[in-house]
Amino acid sequence: MSFTPSSDILGFGRYHVGQAACFGCSRNRLAGTLPQSPSGVFRPCLVIESQYVGNLRKVFMSSTPVALITGSSRGIGRGIALELASLGYGVIVNYVQNEAAARETALAAEKLGTKVLVCQADVSDCDSRSRLVGQSLDFFGRLDVLVNNAGVPVADRVDLMDATEASWDRILNTNLKGPYFLSQLVAREMIRLKGSGIIEKGKIINVSSVSAYATSLNRGEYCVAKAGMSMMTKLFAVRLAEEGIQVFEIRPGVIESDMTAPVRAKYDRLIAKGLSPIRRWGMPSDVAKSVAAIVQDYLPFSTGEVINVDGGFHIRQL
Repeated sequence: MSFTPSSDILGFGRYHVGQAACFGCSRNRLAGTLPQSPSGVFRPCLVIESQYVGNLRKVFMSSTPVALITGSSRGIGRGIALELASLGYGVIVNYVQNEAAARETALAAEKLGTKVLVCQADVSDCDSRSRLVGQSLDFFGRLDVLVNNAGVPVADRVDLMDATEASWDRILNTNLKGPYFLSQLVAREMIRLKGSGIIEKGKIINVSSVSAYATSLNRGEYCVAKAGMSMMTKLFAVRLAEEGIQVFEIRPGVIESDMTAPVRAKYDRLIAKGLSPIRRWGMPSDVAKSVAAIVQDYLPFSTGEVINVDGGFHIRQL
């Protein structure tokens, strides 16, 4: 089958990779006009015959800054993606399983007037990380900001003495190994892009947790992963400062999200009793505003900094 990109498809603004076809071009798929691979599986709608690739890159490459937000189909990641879209950033919405939620986030971001790439990728997997970065660069031609937000909670909250190696591996692979090596990969590309004059500077933002220092005996592996991310922030901040890349850690407290939904009753009680000086749930938008401050260069002489978004939970009191 042949496929010639048309202006209405190119102007649609959304591009879906890693699945059968772009949901934005479903009418073309149903009409049988999208290209197929030799196996008969539909290729992503804009990954097409080589004669079009150069033209497509020219269409989508611009001076517009671009941000990749991992785990951005829901919760904190969605809030960050929408905040950056409102600031004029092109955004990559990354998800692992919930395509419908990623689709909703993409639609919401598009309504703010930006272009959106939706990409399925598991940050714990090396090949997925490479594909995520490669497809982001193929589509936008640049990458200015990486937000390491993707994370998973423990499947079962059990006593420290009953924790399993399987749970440890699952949590550490997604919450620490993935962000660590994705940061390494993206930093290399940022250095290249900066050297080529495509971007002026780069920023890597790690979304950790108060669990980086507050112990929870029924999810020790999660605490270890977040503590590791805190050190990872310092390491990359020192290494990348000379390259013009700032690195920050945003440390949320109790934030209303899918991850905290199962323990809402517990935290409702704790917040009411004064868990934090500001007695309310944090919202994804609270975290997103901190990211916005960083990307807008309100902290030009900072790197390796921890920004607490926890209602004051980190303050020690007598």
